[in-house]
Amino acid sequence: MTAIVDTGQQSPTTAPTFTHRRRGRWIDRWEPDNEQFWASGADRTARKNLIFSVFAENLGFSIWVLWASVVTSMGAAGFGFLEGLGRGNPVAVSNALLLTSIPTLVGAALRIPYTFAIPRFGGRAFTAFSAGMLLIPALGLIFFVNQPGTPMWVFVVLAALSGFGGGNFSSSMANISFFFPDGKKGAALGINAAGGNLGVAQTQLLLPLLITLGTHLTAKDAAGYRFGITLSVLVWVPFILAAMFGALRYMDSLSTAKSDGRSYKLALTNRHTWVMAFLYIGTFGSFIGFSFAFPTLIKANFPDLASIGWITTLGNLAFLGAFVGSFSRPFGGWISDKLGGGAKITIAVFAGMAVAVALIMAALEMKSFPLYLMAFLLLFVLTGIGNGSTYRMIPSIFSAEAKKYASEHGIEPVEAAASAKRQAGAAIGVIGAVGAFGGFVLQQALRLSNTNFGTMEPAFWAYAVAFLVMAGVTWWFYRRASFAVHRVPSLAYANV
Repeated sequence: MTAIVDTGQQSPTTAPTFTHRRRGRWIDRWEPDNEQFWASGADRTARKNLIFSVFAENLGFSIWVLWASVVTSMGAAGFGFLEGLGRGNPVAVSNALLLTSIPTLVGAALRIPYTFAIPRFGGRAFTAFSAGMLLIPALGLIFFVNQPGTPMWVFVVLAALSGFGGGNFSSSMANISFFFPDGKKGAALGINAAGGNLGVAQTQLLLPLLITLGTHLTAKDAAGYRFGITLSVLVWVPFILAAMFGALRYMDSLSTAKSDGRSYKLALTNRHTWVMAFLYIGTFGSFIGFSFAFPTLIKANFPDLASIGWITTLGNLAFLGAFVGSFSRPFGGWISDKLGGGAKITIAVFAGMAVAVALIMAALEMKSFPLYLMAFLLLFVLTGIGNGSTYRMIPSIFSAEAKKYASEHGIEPVEAAASAKRQAGAAIGVIGAVGAFGGFVLQQALRLSNTNFGTMEPAFWAYAVAFLVMAGVTWWFYRRASFAVHRVPSLAYANV
């Protein structure tokens, strides 16, 4: 494969020269917005890097969400702190939610430093490194799950280490954003994000099947479940090794990928960064939080499903939530484009999510699993649409501010627009990290409600209220007749 280097001898009508830099597959010249440059082979290089980025990020999400399925079988594997989960034992449910929420917290915390790692180490090297880090929680779980006396704190540490997979999202998105021109960046990032999100669904589909296979190959006892868990985790190891090899062998790094510290500082002082972060807690935070908790919620609230047969066991149903939520995300961005912005869609999404929560509560009251599943799937679809619509809002907001500031201060619109674009990119990194942290908050609310009240009902009703508040916040800032974005105090767009 080749890298692009500026030889210093090319004219505007001459195609760029493709050759390797001395070491490390670095590309010194990268101009994706130059149509001639893009058509001369840069498009193939960008797509190649996207393919291996999606592969590595997909595995990151798979390891990140591993514990959501593993905890449902650990009680049967002989670990007392999770025994009785299928009977709704409050202690076991709280322990399970702790183990599923810790990866969310660590993954959220790693998102910001992982974003800055790409300019420092290069996309090729850091993709290989971040994929390799997934081996630590995977191999650690394989070892300790076969030690029946392992205390819970060891598994809490291993769950925290699986948070490495959550950080992969930011480094992968930051890396791919440098490769594509503005006109193709949205589609590329959408593919990259959806490929990662699908890792949640595939893990929740495959792990229960592999655990069941393990018990069929051995015996349906504690040792059999430990073997099944081992098998379900071990299956990812060859793919992780393949992702490391693929990144080192085929990916590239861009010398032109530079971090923009000033834009980050300005984005952090812009109140709209924090308003959108709050809204993203409601969309992505709900998606990732409920994705992690869904297997536990099904098993705790409908334990009799396990007696129906393996084809309707909780794992083969829980994956549907992340699956529909992943596929609805691009639709949120698409429909926002069609309707001229994401605010209207986001308001409708939050109102719908509040209705979905009410339906979940009704299903629990009626003890109706079909209604419970359909209500949750509706909630997941709406979180996916909301993820797309909120991300669509971010560049629109910064662009609106830039145009107003440019007109008021006599700044060239092109200069203000370029600055706004850099700030929007910086804001997306912050908003993504805060949104992922929302997944931890959501699961902790479930855990604390279950511990203190013996039921998760108070947490769910609190979510419904929060979603309505978020709808109101969206309207207040972005849909009022006065359009509050235009009333924001001037920001330092010049010289960014």
